Amino acid sequence: MTGNHIRVSVLLGAIAAAAALRLFPHPPNFSPIDAMALFSGAYLGRKALAVAAPLAALLISDLVLGFYSGMLFQYAAVVLIALLGSIALARVGVARVAGATLASSLLFFIVSNFGVWLVGGMYPHTLAALGSCYAAAIPFFQNTIAGDLFYAALLFGGFALAEHFVPQLRAGVDEGRAQPA
Repeated sequence: MTGNHIRVSVLLGAIAAAAALRLFPHPPNFSPIDAMALFSGAYLGRKALAVAAPLAALLISDLVLGFYSGMLFQYAAVVLIALLGSIALARVGVARVAGATLASSLLFFIVSNFGVWLVGGMYPHTLAALGSCYAAAIPFFQNTIAGDLFYAALLFGGFALAEHFVPQLRAGVDEGRAQPA
């Protein structure tokens, strides 16, 4: 197995492990979804793979947890966050990861709560009700940010340590993806 195959296998394993963490009890909205998508976008060079990996991991965990209203909006947010990771984190550094993580939290909040308003059946389809939907979600947003920062630190920090101690995991200089800043 070549160094790149080992690297991709480890990256995919980290994404799968993050998705598996959804199956354990956790506070509402404190989940690895956003960090998993951001990590995938940052490290899995080809955009198709960077988007497909977290979507597949999310789908598999949803097969266990069950399907839910508005899940297509959550999947759309995952796609957007993976693309954000591929653009914003072409060079990985603590400040870049922190900024992209906060942006992904906001992106997920906006997209997923728009889905709750649109298809959830809890709110009439008016601008005032959309505002009410976002306002009602604010108390959960702190858990989203905390979870995203925690899991981003775990994924990005863990992989940085792995790269440090296992040279085969380091990206080639010519690959141009997620190089240290």
